[in-house]
Amino acid sequence: MGHFAPMKLNRLLVLLVWVLLGVPGLFLPFSAAAQSERIKDYNSNGWYMYFGDHKISEKWGAHTEIQLRRHNILKDPQQLLIRTGINYNLTANAMITLGYGFIETYPYGGFPAADIFPEQRIYQQLQLKGNLGRIGLTHRYRQEQRWVQAAGTDAYTYLNRSRYLLKAVLPLSGPTLDAKEFFLAAYDEIFVGFGENVQRNIFDQNRLYAALGYKLNDAGSVELGYLNQIVQKPSGVVFEHNHTLQVSLFYNLDFSRK
Repeated sequence: MGHFAPMKLNRLLVLLVWVLLGVPGLFLPFSAAAQSERIKDYNSNGWYMYFGDHKISEKWGAHTEIQLRRHNILKDPQQLLIRTGINYNLTANAMITLGYGFIETYPYGGFPAADIFPEQRIYQQLQLKGNLGRIGLTHRYRQEQRWVQAAGTDAYTYLNRSRYLLKAVLPLSGPTLDAKEFFLAAYDEIFVGFGENVQRNIFDQNRLYAALGYKLNDAGSVELGYLNQIVQKPSGVVFEHNHTLQVSLFYNLDFSRK
């Protein structure tokens, strides 16, 4: 059947993501308990992204990724993200990754940082794929170790963060997704911080996304979508509500073929 787990497990995982959608509501009263009011900061952003998982051998591969994130859709800089990693395929539907990311964040929004600041990041990831009827599912579990430089200083703060993403893809032309066909895509991803340096933002952020996609060929696809991102700032008082245009290119090369 090509599933990584029995159908019942897939259904339980789908239910789990809806439970996770309620997690921010559980954290918020605690994170802002000492505050008399909560401030909402609304922004319009644009994220322009490339992702690639390139097969080097039967088991090994490389991940490449670059994201140009802009504030006011395109006008002003928001973030530059460059991420790479080493992939290892446990099975046809299960892959682990060890990687590194560099992120540079610019002042933006109603409560901007004092200056541009960089972040160095190491991450470990497990990605599982399966199907629920016609719907293709991807479950991604990611653990991050982050070194974030305080804006305008040379001091770094070490932070831990866990992320879980569930993405669904629905073909629009038949039971399977083939080249030259359109599809719908949606995902939700929740971020939770932990460790002694986390302030009042145990709930770090949540991303809810929907898009129209087109499969270019066996190796590539593009997506045009909308992301609703809620970010709780370290103070626990300011919450960003970011309405974000996402333009994504996915292209996976196979260097193992002779």
